[in-house]
Amino acid sequence: MIACTIGPWDHSYEALVETGECVVSVPTADMAATVVDIGNCSGADVDTFEEFDLTAVDGEKVQAPLVVECFANIECRVADTSLVAPYSLFLLEPVRAWTDPTQPAPRLFHHRGDGTFTLDGPTVDLQDRMTKWQYLL
Repeated sequence: MIACTIGPWDHSYEALVETGECVVSVPTADMAATVVDIGNCSGADVDTFEEFDLTAVDGEKVQAPLVVECFANIECRVADTSLVAPYSLFLLEPVRAWTDPTQPAPRLFHHRGDGTFTLDGPTVDLQDRMTKWQYLL
């Protein structure tokens, strides 16, 4: 499950309520400025794919488009809306996930909530220590 907070003033909120599905796209660090610029406009007023030169591709399980330029795209359906009214919190069920095989070690970024971001650093491989969940590897 994915928990996602989206305010009712946001175009994405209306689209999620109306369709009950979405795609969670995971951009790489080189897309950080574009992500901020997209966040500064509304899909109700701007075709973000056209405006920011992004490529939309059809998903397999949902009608919302995937973003080709992103490292990963997770097709989701709304699983629970009981927390939407009090907290604007949607619980999403992933139904299909995509990753870009041409990006084997992408650098991701994480918003710190104040306009600054943290970039991923080196990968630490501890798979051999994961004895409890080896069947997942």
